Amino acid sequence: MSLTPDFQPDVAAILAAATPASRIVFVCSPNNPTGNLADPEAIRRLASTFQGIVVVDEAYIDFSTHTGALELLPEFPNLIVMQTFSKAWGMAGIRLGMAFASKEIIHLFNKVKPPYNINQLTQEKALEALQRPEEKDRMVEILLREREKLETDFGKLPSVHRVYPSDANFLLVRVTDPHAMYTYLVEQGIIVRNRANVHLCEGSLRISIGTPKKTRR
Repeated sequence: MSLTPDFQPDVAAILAAATPASRIVFVCSPNNPTGNLADPEAIRRLASTFQGIVVVDEAYIDFSTHTGALELLPEFPNLIVMQTFSKAWGMAGIRLGMAFASKEIIHLFNKVKPPYNINQLTQEKALEALQRPEEKDRMVEILLREREKLETDFGKLPSVHRVYPSDANFLLVRVTDPHAMYTYLVEQGIIVRNRANVHLCEGSLRISIGTPKKTRR
């Protein structure tokens, strides 16, 4: 289901498209590749109206200054919130995610999951990271500062038509000639994502935020 022009879930359209066979609705918030947070009221409306499970993928939530959907869990037993160690924690290699849900849903997960749990090495690395949350917070603080700087600097370029607000670790930027700019950046050894052919993102590049050194480059 397509988002609205301002990159929000079209709740009315989603509910209208649902059939008795529809079981799950997925919402990505902050969304990829647009970078914006889904309106909490849209999630609330979906969870209270949809006759099934509503899953909110919050892989990028640590880069948002707003609270996520975890606070809605006590209100909606059909809600699942997913997060990950892959983004803000910088641990994509351990392939570890989390699902937060009601006791009833977690009970169902435990009934159908494989008998073996997360491997021991992954558990150890995750537990080590959780002992040092200040390191993750420091990295997020640096990234948010660089995101703000890039947003300001991109807005000054004549080839940039719009820099979309972002709650993620990237910016969606609409430019004059995305294909030419993408090719030029590749030639400079700078890899971005060409999203010019994605519906609602026409003419845009998705640019990840990096270290201050990479920002300057």
